[in-house]
Amino acid sequence: MDTKAIEYHVRGILEAIGEDPDREGLRETPSRVAKMYEEVFAGTKYSNHEIAEMFGKTFTIKDGEQADSVVVMRDINVFSYCEHHMALMYDMHVNVAYIPRGRVLGLSKIARICDMAAKRLQLQERLGHDIAEIISEASGSPDVGVFIIGSHSCMTARGIHNVSARTVTKTYCGAFKTDTGLQNLLEDK
Repeated sequence: MDTKAIEYHVRGILEAIGEDPDREGLRETPSRVAKMYEEVFAGTKYSNHEIAEMFGKTFTIKDGEQADSVVVMRDINVFSYCEHHMALMYDMHVNVAYIPRGRVLGLSKIARICDMAAKRLQLQERLGHDIAEIISEASGSPDVGVFIIGSHSCMTARGIHNVSARTVTKTYCGAFKTDTGLQNLLEDK
C-alpha cells in the first residue's frame, strides 16, 4: 500500500473541500488516514486462497465424532467499506456454519477469516461469498453457509438517511443450498 500517495491525496481532498490542511487539527490527518487505510484495507493484500492458507489451522476429528455435526459460529462482528462510496458498512454481524469433513477449523480462525475478508472495498453480497469460499477451502468442506446483517452509512448517514435500514445477505454452498434446517441454523430469528 502506497501510504505516501494516500497522504498526498488526502491533503488534496482537504484542500478541495475548503479546509486548511496546515491548521492544527488537520496537520497530521493525511498521515493518520494513510495508517487507518493500511489497517482497514489489509485484506486487499491477500487473495481468498492466501487467507484460507493463513487461517486454515484445522484439527482432525476422530472416527465416530463427526456424525451429523455442524459447526455454527454466530454474531461475528466485522466492519467494511462499500466500494461505491467508500462509506462504512457497520454493525455487521456474520453467522457462519459448515459441516466438517474429517477436520474442524480452530474457532478463532473462523472469526479471523471473516475479519480479514471484510478488510477490502466491498459489497456485502461479495463479502458473504468470499467468506464461504475461504471457509470451504480452509475446512475442506463444500457445505458452508454465511448469513450477514449490517448497516451501510451510504444509506444511513447520506442519501436517503434511513438509519434503521439493515441489509441481509445469505450465501449457501453445498448442502446449505437445499436444506432449510441448515439454513435456519444461520438466520437470526
